[in-house]
Amino acid sequence: MSVLVNFKICDNAKECGGVEVCPVGAFSWDDEKETIVLDNEKCISCGLCEKECPIGAIRVAKTEEEYEKIKQEIDDDPRTTKDLFVDRYGAAPLSEFFMIDASDISDKIKNKGLTFIECYKDDSIQCLLKSIPIKELTVDLDHDTLFYKVEVDEEVIDKYDLYAFPSLLIFKDGKYLGKVEGYYTNDKKDDFIEEIYQIIEK
Repeated sequence: MSVLVNFKICDNAKECGGVEVCPVGAFSWDDEKETIVLDNEKCISCGLCEKECPIGAIRVAKTEEEYEKIKQEIDDDPRTTKDLFVDRYGAAPLSEFFMIDASDISDKIKNKGLTFIECYKDDSIQCLLKSIPIKELTVDLDHDTLFYKVEVDEEVIDKYDLYAFPSLLIFKDGKYLGKVEGYYTNDKKDDFIEEIYQIIEK
């Protein structure tokens, strides 16, 4: 009958899996408006989009009563988009502040202290809500620790022997210390931080 999206926890990204799996186009992406579009006249309540969403932002109602119940739950959700839209490891870049070109890496790592470079590809982008906020990765490190995001090219991939994305390159005083490869969800944050510290403290 109807599909609903809780945009308080949805990053409204073009890469949304719900758009990809919808068999009737009820759930689609509007390039001009840059937003997810719902057409409940087309929805057949198959539930594929709901199963595809890793954070539970997409819900499918099969009855009018269920629709009203879900709508009320979304309205009552205390979370806000302000909490959601912070830059995160493995998620789409939000702020130009963190973004650099691959050609800038050599200059950025000259910083005295720690520098993190997150290397990503378009197809490695994950949902914001399940990704780790950058500030939580650096909160216990020196205040001058720098963090950048870069969409990698083949030269960077070859230079640092990268196999999985995203990958976090770690530098100190201009020296390459090592890398942590692969995506870590927010509930694996402690494991990710432990991997980082193992490299830093070698």
